[in-house]
Amino acid sequence: MRKALLFIPFGVFVVLGVLFYMQLGKDVHYMPSALVGKPLPEFQLVPLESSELVGHESLPKGPYLINFWATWCPSCSIEHEYLMALAAEGVPIVGIDYKDEADAAKQWLLDKGDPYAVVLQDEMGYFGVDMGVTGAPETFVVDSQGRVAYRHQGVVNEAVWQTLQGYMR
Repeated sequence: MRKALLFIPFGVFVVLGVLFYMQLGKDVHYMPSALVGKPLPEFQLVPLESSELVGHESLPKGPYLINFWATWCPSCSIEHEYLMALAAEGVPIVGIDYKDEADAAKQWLLDKGDPYAVVLQDEMGYFGVDMGVTGAPETFVVDSQGRVAYRHQGVVNEAVWQTLQGYMR
């Protein structure tokens, strides 16, 4: 009986080793979204440059990106130059100024350039909650039927754009 007890740590080690091995090669940054394949949630937000509430009617027709960003977000500064390049190529991007101050956002866009077709303010983060945002930057692809096609957490760069581009139909 005592000899059998000596094999318990070995058994635990084997089980943990198998579990860790099964996780190898998985994308640790991938976070699925419950919204993929579903229509964009209804919203009423204020554009950065006005004081009137807008909804879906303010969004581009056809496929576009929704990019949640903020002035307090260092990663947003990193991806901003690439977003400017995408906008220059004609990619429609809706900016959601996430949990930020409007004056700071206006100054930030003035200093760095504005890649967005429209910038909407989500000061309290309610639309972010509806979208399942966990932090900025986060980018969603919305297809031509108004459904969320893909979600990306983190900086958008050339490699990420190759993936996003495939969902913009």
